Amino acid sequence: MPRYNPADLEPRWQAYWEEHKTFATPEKPGPKKRYILDMFPYPSGDGLHVGHPEGYTATDIVCRYARLCGESVLHPMGFDAFGLPAEEHAIKTGEHPRIQTQRNIDNFTRQLKMLGFSYDWDRVLATTDEDYFRWTQYIFLVLFDTWFDYETQKGRPIAELPIPEDVQSQGESAVADYVDAQRLAYLDDALVNWCPQLGTVLANEEVIDGKSERGGHPVKRIPLRQWMLRITDYAERLLDGLEDLDWPAGIKKLQSDWIGRSTGAEVDFYIGDQASFDAWKASRAGAPLPASPGEDALRVYTTRPDTLFGATYMVVSPEHPMLDRLTGAEQSDAVKAYCEKASFKSDRERTEGDREKTGVFTGSYAINPVNGTPIPVWVADYVLAGYGTGAIMAVPAHDERDFEFAVKYELPVIAVVDPPADAEDRDDILAGKACYVAVGNAINSGPMDGKPTEEVKRQITESLASDGLGMAAVNYKLRDWLFSRQRFWGEPFPILHEVDEDGTPTGRMRGVDPAELPVRLPELEDFKPHGKPEPPLGKAGDDWLYVQIDGKRYRRETNTMPQWAGSCWYYLRYIDPKNDQALVDPQKQAEWMPVDLYVGGAEHAVLHLLYSRFWHKVLFDRGHVTTPEPFVRLVNQGMILGDVEYTAFFDDDGQPVSAGEVRKGPDGGRQSKDGRAVTAKTVPEEDVQKKGEGFVLKVDPKIKVDSRAHKMSKARGNVINPDVVVSEYGADSLRLYEMFMGPLEATKPWSMAGVGGVRNFLDRVWRMIVDDQEEELVLQPALTEEPCDEEQNRMLHATIKKVTEDTDAMSFNTAIARMMEFTNYFTRAEKRPIDAMKSFLILLSPYAPHLCEELWKILGQEGVIAHQSWPQWDESALVQSSIEVPVQFNGKVKSKIHVPPDAKPDQMIEAALSDQRVQSMLEGKNVVKKIAVPGRLVNLVVK
Repeated sequence: MPRYNPADLEPRWQAYWEEHKTFATPEKPGPKKRYILDMFPYPSGDGLHVGHPEGYTATDIVCRYARLCGESVLHPMGFDAFGLPAEEHAIKTGEHPRIQTQRNIDNFTRQLKMLGFSYDWDRVLATTDEDYFRWTQYIFLVLFDTWFDYETQKGRPIAELPIPEDVQSQGESAVADYVDAQRLAYLDDALVNWCPQLGTVLANEEVIDGKSERGGHPVKRIPLRQWMLRITDYAERLLDGLEDLDWPAGIKKLQSDWIGRSTGAEVDFYIGDQASFDAWKASRAGAPLPASPGEDALRVYTTRPDTLFGATYMVVSPEHPMLDRLTGAEQSDAVKAYCEKASFKSDRERTEGDREKTGVFTGSYAINPVNGTPIPVWVADYVLAGYGTGAIMAVPAHDERDFEFAVKYELPVIAVVDPPADAEDRDDILAGKACYVAVGNAINSGPMDGKPTEEVKRQITESLASDGLGMAAVNYKLRDWLFSRQRFWGEPFPILHEVDEDGTPTGRMRGVDPAELPVRLPELEDFKPHGKPEPPLGKAGDDWLYVQIDGKRYRRETNTMPQWAGSCWYYLRYIDPKNDQALVDPQKQAEWMPVDLYVGGAEHAVLHLLYSRFWHKVLFDRGHVTTPEPFVRLVNQGMILGDVEYTAFFDDDGQPVSAGEVRKGPDGGRQSKDGRAVTAKTVPEEDVQKKGEGFVLKVDPKIKVDSRAHKMSKARGNVINPDVVVSEYGADSLRLYEMFMGPLEATKPWSMAGVGGVRNFLDRVWRMIVDDQEEELVLQPALTEEPCDEEQNRMLHATIKKVTEDTDAMSFNTAIARMMEFTNYFTRAEKRPIDAMKSFLILLSPYAPHLCEELWKILGQEGVIAHQSWPQWDESALVQSSIEVPVQFNGKVKSKIHVPPDAKPDQMIEAALSDQRVQSMLEGKNVVKKIAVPGRLVNLVVK
């Protein structure tokens, strides 16, 4: 029988689309263009699970819909293919990372095509392709060749950098050092998260509780000379640019918080005795705050200069460059031991609010500049080197962390802000027994007493500025981007370091000539890291490592770029992927940019999205792109959790135990009566007792059961492979179910039963047009060339309107629900106008494209449904000329009549009494009361 068979028709249509390039991007966009982009995936060896296609399905629906509306669409796909997993595999197996990466890409491509996504596969790219990372290296050279002009708030060519006269007078070497120090891409001794086991530096976000996110290896903080990108120069523009973006409010807030703009003051605290302080202070009077405090002072940044009179001690981070100078001989061993221990903690771990504060006194004192009081300097790991200046003035009466520290180490707590009279714990606050962080009037602050907080901030800042001890300042939490990795599988830097005859670096460097790009990775037999901060590329032969240019010898940079590099700009390369003369043709870029819709996970809220915006703004400043922002609209799809029928298991340490390792009981369940479970790992075979058809499980108290839906992971054993779903239900069922589960942005649990329900709907759509009771393929007898009657026409146009509006709004679940109503209605209809069926198939085609293409062909239509025009609704068709209302006799329905929708009660009663059937039923009866409810019913009380 000609039943709906996805296994037959879906591969046929996928092959047709590929052969005929159905979804090829037009060379030149028309009057209306839409650039719709997915966050491209990392091609892992596990392939896709059903959580991945959610966003891809959403963008595919929008793309297919836009094409049907006559818009020019660019919808590409690629792969973020550099990264640690492939290199780890290479280290274990000896297989080159490129081989495994390509194998994974091939599998991902197969799965994506299997789901019928309308990507332009002629534009596919991978960040590991040499003709791609050639231009990643080119962009790095642009960064290397750019400095930021704060006056114009714009990146400019390094050739336009003004050189101060005093620098010029020091000679060529000093000028070169000055220039290198101003570049957006620069080398610096940075404090990094070093993982010896992985052999690379990790970002803060890749370290959890002092261990690497991947593998759980110990991570230590060490100083290392690294490439940095000066993203902080663009902090203000990155912040301001958020206002005009159509992004989720939560994502914009995350970026804003990450940038962390604050206003306050920079203040210098003199290190030494009071007598020396007076002379030092006099030497600074009337002069602006120097660029560097020198070795005589600690500089702090504070948002509350009004609390300076309450600063009773200072704290420097364990990595502060002045720590050695501050540490006394008696404290040296304790300080060194403390700093060593702190080096194994991540920034996140060090700044957790509920963590006990620890520290060590350095032996030094600083002078509070507003009152000349000496205060002790401590080292504590709750202060980070990367925020502010790496040192703080501690005001325990008005900062929770400082208060906890002061209480623990019995340091003074002096209130300098008077809380309101009705404030809770006011007496304790004034007595130094509680902390108050809000504003009020100054107390214990000399000439500032009685003044409100904002006025005190301003006056103290102005006073410090006139004394040369401070100045108003803006600060950002954002730090410069650490851009080096000590691994093999990444983009090589296009940088050459000059060396002398014996190979010693001279300190001079230059970029590789763009015409010589790409700098390819060398062939290495051993991919293993050293366990030392020395990049594996240093193992390459001299023919790769050394270059001779104009009589000078250079050594290539042996660090590689992080995985983020290739994902920062891939959206531009999709526009012009085969261009070997430029990263993107200027005219094509202007025609297609910006990206109109970008869909991906919220986990990329800060890093990828912030990094991409930064690179784009630099390219904008340097004339390579014409839009100030890359992504106009951003949508985050929600997470799809594991099937609720799966139970998650955890051991005593909270680590997940795979469901595949848990024995099933007699009833098919995996747990004992008291909610415990047994695993094959922990229970010997002899402890599993047979009982009838099944077996009894002995209780294993080590395993805990949690029957909630959880994030899909191999460890939990709840990953659903789309291959399995497509094999059983078809790709259209998978697509439709993922959109029908709920709002796109919501978190939703997977249910195989739900997939089956959607498949039933598609079966009904098939049977609405095809008679599946016949042996041959024939149309349903109910199909007719006749037009719709009034009610059918209203259902059709109401459906067109609803699906159009919901698809526009990306409310896909409600659009699908309406199409289900349409199908149910016409399945019951004795006649089904073919024109209505054609319009419906076009509506459904973005959601279930394979089925709709097949039914379009079965209906004998020309061309593919993907190239048709989206139907338009007629508002007049939505207006009902009449509605049906029941007529009751003494509360029981006896007949029905048709009246205008806005009929008044008198009109309804008149219509009922005029109805022939009602008149015949009234013979011999008296109507004693007439009741009419507009739009609802007529009730006649008769005797």
